Amino acid sequence: MSMLFACHYRHADPVITSQKTYFNAIASNDIPLGPPQEGDWRFTHKETAQTFEAYKAARPVKTTATRSVIYLLPVGEFTPLQEKVLEATREYTAIFFQLKTVLLPAHSDDSFPSNTFRQRDDGHIQLLASYILHNLLKGKTPDNGIALMAISARDLYPQSDWNYVFGLASYAERVGVSSIYRLQNETTLDATNYLLCLKRLNSIASHEIGHMFSLHHCLHARCAMNGTNNLEETDRAPNRICSECQKKLYWNLRYDNQKRLQELVDYCRQHQLQRDLGLLQKDLDATR
Repeated sequence: MSMLFACHYRHADPVITSQKTYFNAIASNDIPLGPPQEGDWRFTHKETAQTFEAYKAARPVKTTATRSVIYLLPVGEFTPLQEKVLEATREYTAIFFQLKTVLLPAHSDDSFPSNTFRQRDDGHIQLLASYILHNLLKGKTPDNGIALMAISARDLYPQSDWNYVFGLASYAERVGVSSIYRLQNETTLDATNYLLCLKRLNSIASHEIGHMFSLHHCLHARCAMNGTNNLEETDRAPNRICSECQKKLYWNLRYDNQKRLQELVDYCRQHQLQRDLGLLQKDLDATR
């Protein structure tokens, strides 16, 4: 195994080589992907793995001295507990990417055109996701913003013949929209589903913003960048990016790996996200 690692780093990027002890340590905790099951993302989507060299060659989106802030934009009316989830997600996103993350004041959907709303048979109201993407987000990222992600209080649909959609994004323009509605199991957010909703929103925010930094779906190991078809598959995925995806993100953003990992562990402990805490604590232990 040591010979394999030696070969791997012989001609590696010097930025990554300087951190090879860290990446070798956490690589030991990567969990291989099993064969996809019917209904899984990989069962129906045949993708090509994005290597580290391919990531660099693609000239990924990078921050600059004047453009480095992630913005989260709530859309609609939120309960105090939903606002708590949004703030906790802002905190998580800031730690995950080691970038300043701002939760903007909520944008009311009262002014949206009537044809952007539709009522389902069960009575709940949905919003047209493409309207938010094209009319509210595109071209509206603040000058110092590297990414802008809206989070709707209402359920979303992409077009008339679809039942719903979890979100919609334009990665080229670094904007996207998701909804909290289905993350709280299509019911009121309360103490019984708060942690599940938080885990899911953290997962979706880090995954979608990861795409905005040019990360493709991960085919290397179980990872927050795995593609998912449904909430069940999202729930199975860890809120941890594998060693290969971490190399790409670190090469791009140049943060302190150990600081980021410690802050993620502290966050999961504070917010009682036990499953993710276990995985990240294992990484932290391996790097000491």
